[in-house]
Amino acid sequence: MIDQILGLVKQHIGGNPQVASTIPAGQEEDVHNEIAHQVTHGLAEQAASQGGVGGLLSALQGGTTAGNPVTSAIAGGLVSSLGSKFGLPPAATGAIAAALPGLLQQFAHKAADPNDQSITPDGISQTLSKLGGGGLGNLGGLFR
Repeated sequence: MIDQILGLVKQHIGGNPQVASTIPAGQEEDVHNEIAHQVTHGLAEQAASQGGVGGLLSALQGGTTAGNPVTSAIAGGLVSSLGSKFGLPPAATGAIAAALPGLLQQFAHKAADPNDQSITPDGISQTLSKLGGGGLGNLGGLFR
């Protein structure tokens, strides 16, 4: 799943000139990898607090605006990480955080699309359980 999220990051962040221009030249790949890492781990943490992957996807499909608690929680960790690891200024981390709702919306859309098997609830569950996302190993019943 991290590869699919990295692909979404490259498409959504890298494909947005206003956001991409805030990332220092030569650091794009590292920043994209860090965003994908933070999103993946943020999703694992949020799945635990949302009642599993089903709750997580419902929360993301319910709206990924800046006020969404899932988006806000992931953005907080992401902004902190990008600032400390890469020295990105607040304008850069803010632009990336502002693009996060759209990225998560794409993620949720792919997970909900039965014709797109690149991201599935079962795949999400497997990945998040490997990350130790709060005992997410038995989530099959959450996909009603």
